[in-house]
Amino acid sequence: MLFRPAKIRTNRFINEPLLDYAPGSKERKELEGVLEKYNNQVADIPIVVGDKEIKDGKELFQVSPHDHQHKVAKYRHASKDIIKQAIESNLKARKEWERTPIEKRADIFLKAADLMAGKYRADLLATTMIGQSKNIWQAEIDAACELIDFLRFNITFSRLVTEYQPISPDKGIKNSSVYRGMEGFWAAVTPFNFTAIGGHLPSAPAMMGNVALWKPSDTAMLSNYTVFKIYREAGLPAGVINFVPADGPTFGDTVVSSPDLAGINFTGSVKTFKHLWKQVANNLDNFRSYPRMIGECGGKNFHFIHPSADVESVVNGTIRGAFEFNGQKCSATSRMYVPESLWPKIKDGLLSIHKEIKTGSPLQKENFVTAVIDDKAFARIESYLNHAKNSPNTTILAGGTCDQSEGYFVQPTIIQTTDPNDKLMKEEIFGPVLTMYIYPDNKCMETADLVTKTSPFALTGSIFVKDQKAREVLIDKFRENAGNFYINDKSTGSVVAQQPFGGTRMSGTNEKAGGPHYLLKFVSVQAVKETSVPLSAWKYPSMEE
Repeated sequence: MLFRPAKIRTNRFINEPLLDYAPGSKERKELEGVLEKYNNQVADIPIVVGDKEIKDGKELFQVSPHDHQHKVAKYRHASKDIIKQAIESNLKARKEWERTPIEKRADIFLKAADLMAGKYRADLLATTMIGQSKNIWQAEIDAACELIDFLRFNITFSRLVTEYQPISPDKGIKNSSVYRGMEGFWAAVTPFNFTAIGGHLPSAPAMMGNVALWKPSDTAMLSNYTVFKIYREAGLPAGVINFVPADGPTFGDTVVSSPDLAGINFTGSVKTFKHLWKQVANNLDNFRSYPRMIGECGGKNFHFIHPSADVESVVNGTIRGAFEFNGQKCSATSRMYVPESLWPKIKDGLLSIHKEIKTGSPLQKENFVTAVIDDKAFARIESYLNHAKNSPNTTILAGGTCDQSEGYFVQPTIIQTTDPNDKLMKEEIFGPVLTMYIYPDNKCMETADLVTKTSPFALTGSIFVKDQKAREVLIDKFRENAGNFYINDKSTGSVVAQQPFGGTRMSGTNEKAGGPHYLLKFVSVQAVKETSVPLSAWKYPSMEE
């Protein structure tokens, strides 16, 4: 019983269909009612340790980025002592959860996915729209569909990665593999920009028999707590995932000082991930096991345009890639390389669409661009816009303005630079800012080489090309420069089970969330050999005279 492969009822899952929220549709009417509910209240979000809800400490508030005087949630940061209590709660729940058959664990998360697809779909969208300023479409593809897909496909993937059993070539010997959760607890540090990632980083290790400490982003508190409550309603036992809002340094210092840290599952900045990794390295002598590190840290994603490219695809794909969710996607198109021969048409196309883009509240259906997440993001993006205004190498072709009087609004901005090594082409901005360099057609492959050396990131990249010979050359040139690579498509929009996501270099550890291999990070395999024939001698035949 203990050593048999898992038999999980997977069905044949497909990606969750997107609802369109057209005027008069059932889903739109339901969403509007739920939006009104959340817009007229300030949710009181506790720290959750086991079955205990804690509301101690200074009150903090999550606000709507598009209306920063509007409070949407009240929360507190866990103290060091409370974080330690949460770790003890995780460890107390671990033994029973790790020994729970994987089929039963899968059933809990399948029920959660069903609740998200039906009963709580509008709640997930509404809390993401109000708290993180996603418009309806961005909230639908994130908070509903991607999170549902993560849960359902991870059930399938958990079967795939645990079905292998070793060979037993000799009669009387049985070899087997036991797929165990890891000793200790996982720390899940989640970002603001995808509710789906918030729900995925603690649930993926839990599905594989681990326990997790979930530190949500302060700017995604409302949506993340909604996800957590759904997990509990679906039957997730107390203590398997503890919901622990906390100050970043306090959380990091506390978890890396625990000897029971099994690993860190992280999405965020390069600076923070490096700091955590250094802290882990400095504490290696104190850990029971070597902690595993998973990091997704962003990118400086490119569109490289070959002279044979289809201009219409380039223009439409670039607008979406650069400006959807205000450029606040790790995969957002941030730099672009355009041949001189196509530049006039591409420029006209981009500027023509730019005039049609509306910026404002996500609650107004016509707005394509909304507000960036908070004052820190606003100030960072504004500094890059000021650089563009003052540099002799750059020209702002469209946008370039920002206003935080009501919300943190940055106009989608298109910049041309004559310096391919300008910091606008190198550094991650994480905002609606697209910078492009125009290259001579006869310098196409040299420019492609330049792209590979410009940025320390290697997350996503796209080539637009119809010439088949050039296509093959460019694919080879960019082989090491994008964990997710696109041909004649925008650099964003990976879908669970279709394009598993992750990058290398400073973009992260490339574990490929949304694919089966990701789950192996959360498994500790035990190899077992069982012999049923007694050993009757100690000498080997080679020892005989």
